[in-house]
Amino acid sequence: MSQQSQFLYDRVYDLIVDQIRAGSLRPGDKLPSLRRMSLQLNVSIATVMQGYVNLEREGFIRSRPQSGFFVNSNHRAAPQLPSATSPKPIVRDIKMTSIVLEMLRLSRQPNSAPMGTANPASSLLPVRALGRTAHRVVTRNPAAAIDYTEPAGHHELRRQIAYRMSANATVVDPEQIIITNGASEAMALTLKSVTSPGDTVAVESPTYFLLLQLIEDLGLKAIEVPSDPTNGLNLDAFEEIVSDFPISAMLCVVNFNNPYGSLMPDASKERLVAIANRAGVRLVEDDIYGDLHFGPYRPRPLQSFDRQGNVVLCSSFSKTLAPGYRIGWIVADRDREEMLSRKHTLSIANSSITQMTIAEFLASGGYDRHLKQFRRALKQQVDRMRYELAAVLPATTRISQPQGGFVLWVELPRGIDVTKLFHRGLEEGVNVMPGTIFSPTRKFRNCIRVNCGHPFDSVIEGGIARLGQLVDEQN
Repeated sequence: MSQQSQFLYDRVYDLIVDQIRAGSLRPGDKLPSLRRMSLQLNVSIATVMQGYVNLEREGFIRSRPQSGFFVNSNHRAAPQLPSATSPKPIVRDIKMTSIVLEMLRLSRQPNSAPMGTANPASSLLPVRALGRTAHRVVTRNPAAAIDYTEPAGHHELRRQIAYRMSANATVVDPEQIIITNGASEAMALTLKSVTSPGDTVAVESPTYFLLLQLIEDLGLKAIEVPSDPTNGLNLDAFEEIVSDFPISAMLCVVNFNNPYGSLMPDASKERLVAIANRAGVRLVEDDIYGDLHFGPYRPRPLQSFDRQGNVVLCSSFSKTLAPGYRIGWIVADRDREEMLSRKHTLSIANSSITQMTIAEFLASGGYDRHLKQFRRALKQQVDRMRYELAAVLPATTRISQPQGGFVLWVELPRGIDVTKLFHRGLEEGVNVMPGTIFSPTRKFRNCIRVNCGHPFDSVIEGGIARLGQLVDEQN
């Protein structure tokens, strides 16, 4: 199947799924005829038929002989979105690490449905292409592949990252970039450089638990800022918090927040930068999911709106290309030299061969080709998982509708204990992350995060069914 044919099938698939998500197509509704859809999309009837076959295989629709195709009546209508959060603005100490590490250890058990840890399946990543690229770079320059690079990282890799960022209205000098061991090291180096022990850092509510672990490890305090599952951070609340509390930095994911999947509009990003600049608050941006957009354009990072060097951007290829390569980076103007010194002290430099491999893969266009297919696969998986979860969970369940990334935030009915659900799930081969670890105050006791980074198969299907049964036990 050519990429062009795949794209045409996906146009049919995406249109129907989007209408189901929006509620304009409901369970039992009849789909447009093959001829009508072919005219609407200006594609062949055979293409429409293949799109409908794919939808039927994924469980969204079913065919009736001599009657046409219908939205599967076994599924409920699209669920509502989770509630916006409203945490009290209180500065708190963080005590999360031991709990998170224990949950991560337990969640690594084999033979369970992989819906917990937010990692993509290796089957969706360009494993062979990266292997061939690594072989080429080692053959061409074997000495460089085993030697140290400079602490800031392989120059060609930094140049390629800077070039890609220029497409997002972000002018970056390769000398501003520091290559790190994943985004986690990037965030740690940044926080160490822009804060001091005892400082207060603002975080979104909910927020990624690793960020809370970093805050705890560095002896910092946290204050939660309200957010919603569509637009992300509540800027009115943030503005009030920075005027009332001495905040040193704000950790945020404006492009497909983990776990909400929210996407902040550009006007709000610009306002966030302006608020932070006026208040003297450093913005530490985690843009690890930015390349995994479902829409036609990559959303701009916060840094593209910054003219004062106040935003530090952190990202990596761990969610998009090669988790095990551990290639992340920092883009910084102010404090870069301090971050670079800390990088050298901590790990000297990253692996040369992985840097050289990714640099060549970027330069060859392989990364962009991979992303086109990867994003389509993730969108379909997120849509399918959202649909299937809505079918087995209580009718009052609320599920996020991200426009990028590959995680879902599921708000279960009040009274469901997700810590108990987590442990019961592991006994039954179901792996999801409890919402309590996404808040420094252990909020979200009835919420879970679900990973959609693996293709929908019988293992995932069985895991969702068992999850529904376990929730019913508590409901």
